[in-house]
Amino acid sequence: MSELIEALSLVQQRFEPEFKGLKSLTAALAQAKKLASQDKLDASAMQKALVKFEQGAQPFEDEGLKEALNLFKAKTEELLEALAFDFAKDLKDSFQAKGIEIEGRPPSLVVGELLLEINMASRKALWFYGKEPLSRPLALSLSSISQAYEAARKLVLERKLTPPTFSQELFQVYNQELAKRSRRPTGGRLPILEIYSQMVLARQSSRFWNTPSRATFVDYPRVLFVRDLVLSQGHRQVSHEGSHQLWHLHGATKSQAESASRSLWLPSSALEGAYYADISFEEA
Repeated sequence: MSELIEALSLVQQRFEPEFKGLKSLTAALAQAKKLASQDKLDASAMQKALVKFEQGAQPFEDEGLKEALNLFKAKTEELLEALAFDFAKDLKDSFQAKGIEIEGRPPSLVVGELLLEINMASRKALWFYGKEPLSRPLALSLSSISQAYEAARKLVLERKLTPPTFSQELFQVYNQELAKRSRRPTGGRLPILEIYSQMVLARQSSRFWNTPSRATFVDYPRVLFVRDLVLSQGHRQVSHEGSHQLWHLHGATKSQAESASRSLWLPSSALEGAYYADISFEEA
């Protein structure tokens, strides 16, 4: 009797995953068919169904299944794109009423030096300065996106900075980090993000060092460091012991550019710019 039970159990174990897979796939197919049969297609519901359809179809190799999945995916993407264009048009009209011009086409819209990325699949949007996000993902609401734009504009585009003072601070922190090394690095280059982290620490007051906490921490967001570098491009020279020093940024390698912890993107416009990994000072 025990041999029979063991044999049945082994067969059950072998076929149960396949049964569960088929059950999941047929449920996904039924939902996709139901949505595709509606007089007015719902892009958002179809996108959610597509995720389950793709997951359900993954274990199976069937040409008919692949074709059906590709057709459903193409239709869903077509509807999402149409939604994105409708939303972008409404957004452009809303901003234009305030005298603000929006350029580009979904998913990327440009307002001056800022970029709005729209993701219709997640029904979210995000403002960027260069590659740096300026807000949490926002619901596709005209008012919330407009409010986030105003906050981003004030934070970044209207930032008040004295470039010579910033360059002097940059030079001071650079020299401190250089002095920690037993050997001068090639070309005097130091990682730009190492300098940034030390500039964050240099901004902290004695209150923070005595009682470290969120309440006593002086924030210096990375996006503002990027903005300060951009604003200081024309004021890179500092005076030191009778000489003039000029800071230079050095481009990132491919592997550095792929890591946000090893490089940063310096924008020249909302869409253009370059990745940099190191900084050095040279006599002017």
